[in-house]
Amino acid sequence: MRHVVALPLALWVWVIFHGSVLCQRPAVVNIGAVFTFDSVIGRPAKVAMKVAVSDVNSDPRILNGTELRLIMGDAKCSVFVGCIAAFQVLERQVLAIIGPQSSSIAHMISQIANGLQVPQISYAATDPTLSALQFPFFLRTTHSDSYQMAGMADLIDYYGWKEVIVIFVDDDYGRNGMAALDDELEKRGSKISYKLPLPTEFNVRDFTEMLNKSKLIGPRVYVVHVNPDPSFRIFSIAQKLQMMTRGYVWFATDWLCATLDSFSPMNQTSLHFLQGVVGLRQHIPQSRKKDAFVSQWRKMQKKGLVSSGLNTYGLYAYDTVWAVAYAIDKFLKENGNISFSASDKLHDMRATQFGKLEVFDNGNLLREQLLQINFTGLTGRIQFDPERNVINGSYDVINIVHTKIRGVGYWSNYSGLSVLPPEDLKGEQNRNSLLDQKLGIITWPGGITEKPRGWEIAANERPLRLGIPKRTSFVDFVTEVNTSHKVQGYCIDVFNAALNLVPYNVPHTFIPFGDGRSNPKYDELVQKVADDVFDGVVGDVAIVTNRTRIVDFTQPYAATGLVIVAPVHNTKLSAWVFLKPFTVEMWCVTAAAFVMIAVVIWILEHRVNDDFRGPPKRQLITMFLFSFSTLFKANQEDTRSTLGRIVMVVWLFLLMVITSSYTASLTSILTVQQLSSPITGIDSLIASDLPIGYQVGSFAFSYLRDSLYVHQSRLVSLGSPEEYEMALRKGPKGGGVAAIVDELPYVELFLEKQKDFGVFGQTFTKSGWGFAFQKDSPLAADLSTAILRLSETGTLQKIHEKWFCNMGCPGWRRQKSEPNQLHMISFWGLYLLCGSITLIALLVFLLRTIRQFVRYKRKRIDASPSVSSNTRCSQVIYNFFDFIDEKEEAIKKMFKQQENPQPQVS
Repeated sequence: MRHVVALPLALWVWVIFHGSVLCQRPAVVNIGAVFTFDSVIGRPAKVAMKVAVSDVNSDPRILNGTELRLIMGDAKCSVFVGCIAAFQVLERQVLAIIGPQSSSIAHMISQIANGLQVPQISYAATDPTLSALQFPFFLRTTHSDSYQMAGMADLIDYYGWKEVIVIFVDDDYGRNGMAALDDELEKRGSKISYKLPLPTEFNVRDFTEMLNKSKLIGPRVYVVHVNPDPSFRIFSIAQKLQMMTRGYVWFATDWLCATLDSFSPMNQTSLHFLQGVVGLRQHIPQSRKKDAFVSQWRKMQKKGLVSSGLNTYGLYAYDTVWAVAYAIDKFLKENGNISFSASDKLHDMRATQFGKLEVFDNGNLLREQLLQINFTGLTGRIQFDPERNVINGSYDVINIVHTKIRGVGYWSNYSGLSVLPPEDLKGEQNRNSLLDQKLGIITWPGGITEKPRGWEIAANERPLRLGIPKRTSFVDFVTEVNTSHKVQGYCIDVFNAALNLVPYNVPHTFIPFGDGRSNPKYDELVQKVADDVFDGVVGDVAIVTNRTRIVDFTQPYAATGLVIVAPVHNTKLSAWVFLKPFTVEMWCVTAAAFVMIAVVIWILEHRVNDDFRGPPKRQLITMFLFSFSTLFKANQEDTRSTLGRIVMVVWLFLLMVITSSYTASLTSILTVQQLSSPITGIDSLIASDLPIGYQVGSFAFSYLRDSLYVHQSRLVSLGSPEEYEMALRKGPKGGGVAAIVDELPYVELFLEKQKDFGVFGQTFTKSGWGFAFQKDSPLAADLSTAILRLSETGTLQKIHEKWFCNMGCPGWRRQKSEPNQLHMISFWGLYLLCGSITLIALLVFLLRTIRQFVRYKRKRIDASPSVSSNTRCSQVIYNFFDFIDEKEEAIKKMFKQQENPQPQVS
């Protein structure tokens, strides 16, 4: 029975004892660190991590008596050595691994960390691709280069530069950083035009040659993204090549500041060749913690305990140790059990060195604790975003002036560029408010403060390659003079005049394109620009849609468009041609004017002129004969009233203008040449099945075939004005063409010498000639401005007159439905004047007549009291018309007798 009781008791005691052992905190926890000890980043990081471990172990508020032990491995700037060092550290059953500083080594160690489920947290690996889901155990307390490249792109965009040249180390860090920059520049309408990749150990001679070749490329804005280099070889070589001078722009990512900050102040004074370089440095907010640590670092430097200056990566390394310590402390409080187990995947390697590697069973839990930490360290707030990067990436923008580092502003992913620290702007400024973006004054290479242009179109060593069409017809526009390599023409003169207005020198050379036997194909010429065979094309190049997709054009310097040319001859005159000078409206108004003048003159003259009196039939005939006879100045009747004479003066002036205009218009109609072809425009031409000519090399062929769907069998290529004339004279029946479709400037020149042809219809495409350059070429914009100035000052017109107006500027004949026809709109003012004066004269006459009639009635009432004054209105009107019909002389005589009555004889 005693044995039965003792057995459960012993079991209970064993469980209690064993559980207390399991729940007891370990005395020591190991963490690992793999990095390059002897490097710009490694030297301060090594000291900072040791100080951090010491501070953690001396702080009773964390780990509760458990010692944090740091096990370090030297990667020696090698992926191979770094992997071996990582294996050696992981054999020691570390709970987390810090580092490495190299992104290339980080990629390899991340794979190992994933397999062993050991959280990896880096303070210096900035490759954006490390944030991929491929590496779930990778975290970093520094900023991803995706932030830095966004800041660099904003900086480039702030100054309006569209193309840059990048120099980068050809590894994961450099390539992926440049890929991020390329993406950010594309969002802002800029691009990387040339890349200079460098091996990790590059040859100075090869790089010198590479950098020297880059001078032949247009952009002068360089972005350097390499590993920290205490010798600054890139800038030293650039200075020897005269590339740290006026006109150049040099940007550097945070490797530059990391290197400079690791120097002692004495060593920084010799960096004169960095004058004007602009760089980014990871922003560390000011705090008492940071100031105290910097002060402690300086004391260690004075004691000789530290051989390097403190850069931002040293501060991040310090905070990384604390982040791991906080996560382990929370993990131990919540779980308390740390265990490792053998991996089934390594079962076959038990006998090898890899057999010592074990999987951290609680790695996922510790990783979750790391992702949840939130504390304020030396570098500011330490908290991870969903991509396992520290939140709120921000940078200082620095400028090196006279060997000193000068801050000119800040950049953050939420506030953009500013002269105020990001922590002061948080919540106050929107990232997209570009108007608020600003920086301090920057001193650029060469000691200038005004913004450099940032590009050179060409240099004397590599002049601009400008293709020109080697024309065999219409050579007044552009051609090569025999084989003398001299080019001339209207287009060349316009280009040279515009180039003189560009505020910089553009060395260039003209390269003829074509076989010299026929005009070249202009689409092929433009394609040569897109293929980088030519830098541009100068000539009579039409700006059409398919060409604008592959090149950039300047502002058009000549208006053009497609027109139709066909034969003309004299029009057959009809029997009614005399009616054509006036429109129907004009004829109607003129006829009405004759009737109006006839009536008004009869009214004004009837009381005073015997010629306008008599039987009604005679008066009607006289009235209209008088009016129409004024047209021929054959009227027998004279006007006697003053008002009638005034009306006649205005009417005769109107007749003089109308008859003169009619005569001129009729003369023009009788002599003008009219188009003889049934073609009236492009629609009728397409609808027919007649052959159509076009100029060799012109875009007219592709336009007719592809846009208007004219069958290719109908299209006939013609190479010169002589062939134009021959084909048109032969006509469709003689093996020629019915019409030619060509651009307006060529047609104008052709018609200047050929009077038997004319233009049908309207211009059915609207375009212009411009100079073509490669996409995003700054010269295209500057030449466009220059062409506008030439147009405003009249220089373009003078150049046109020089080439095409020696014997009178070319014109062209167009079909019109009613040529030289006179419209009412041209004469309405004159008719209005005549009508107004006629109406006023009529009103004056009526008012005077009414006044006489009233006086006449009063006299009659006074003379005969028996006459009633209360007569009906109709009777008054009837009496008034009788009064008007009386001669005015008789009325006046009656008034005179009534005023002076004769005495009666008894």
